[in-house]
Parts: sequence; C-alpha cells; structure tokens
Amino acid sequence: MSEILFEYVRNGAYVKVTAIEPETRTEASVVVPAGLPQEQMQIQALNKLRYVLKKLEES
Repeated sequence: MSEILFEYVRNGAYVKVTAIEPETRTEASVVVPAGLPQEQMQIQALNKLRYVLKKLEES
C-alpha cells in the first residue's frame, strides 16, 4: 500500500469514511461519530481496509 485515498461523507452526527487503495481498487468504509478527530477517522478506515485486503489475499 503505497497510497491511500480517503473520502468523507457527513450525515448528521456521523461521518462515513472510505479508505481506497488505488492499485487494487479495493475500498473499505466505516461510520464514525462526526466529533472524532480526522486522524482517528483515517486510522479506523485504514484498519478496516487492511482487514479487507488480508481477507482477499487468503481467498
């Protein structure tokens, strides 16, 4: 993972954060409270993306 893109969509008190890995075109989303710092939002989305990539490698 050399580059990760993040997309944020706010919906009321929550934000949907999508982490995208462009090389494999894999993405993973999490929904977090809007009051969370952006860095924490990115960490949670990145952790889920790593989980998804690992599952794809195993299958």
